[in-house]
Amino acid sequence: MDYVLGALRDRLINILFIIPAILGALTVHEFSHALVSSLLGDPLPKAKGRLSLNPFDHIDPAGILMLILVGFGWAKPVHVDPRYYKRPKLGMSLVAFAGPVSNLIFAFILCLLMVVLWLFPFSGKLYDILYMLLYYGISINIGLAIFNLIPIPPLDGSKVLFAILPRRAYYKFLEVERYGIIILILLLLGIPTRLLSYFGVSYSISMWFDLTTYLSIARDAIFGAYTAAIIFIINLFL
Repeated sequence: MDYVLGALRDRLINILFIIPAILGALTVHEFSHALVSSLLGDPLPKAKGRLSLNPFDHIDPAGILMLILVGFGWAKPVHVDPRYYKRPKLGMSLVAFAGPVSNLIFAFILCLLMVVLWLFPFSGKLYDILYMLLYYGISINIGLAIFNLIPIPPLDGSKVLFAILPRRAYYKFLEVERYGIIILILLLLGIPTRLLSYFGVSYSISMWFDLTTYLSIARDAIFGAYTAAIIFIINLFL
């Protein structure tokens, strides 16, 4: 019983750190979509109140709950009108690309703060709280960016891909767009890995058919690269 209560307490504490990280990541992501669309001449995001850094203008309660519980969720989509863009196809890709890029930039800033925290440590609960807030903030922002760059509709990566596809391939891609969410759900549930395991394939092999494996590798690689780059730059001036 003590073990169960301890595990439950640890889970609740983690959620307290995860929630602000999720709110920050989603707010920056959606605001960036709205900002770039507005800069391209679209008045709709501002009219809809999405040109805002207030988390409550962007969050979807059900999406936040799903993100906390199962690691897959959503925010309220930013509605844009590409008819205002000089080049609609390119404009849509820039608006889509802005979300993941903003999360990577935000993660870099948080990583810089974490390195500063390492360089100037202090004892006490406040240090632990700041460290955990930064850790989850970095991890979730990088994870959100990588996930959204996957070129499967309705993720941002698919809209970026649209801009570079030849016209014929573009229309072919549109034909399978409606199946994108089904493909994503199957991948996120690890169905390919489960099927391979069911047929006797070892986990050491089947894990490479699991989307989360690649997301974790990419996230850790970016996290490590950010940290190494920041420490290198700081050492140049010390």
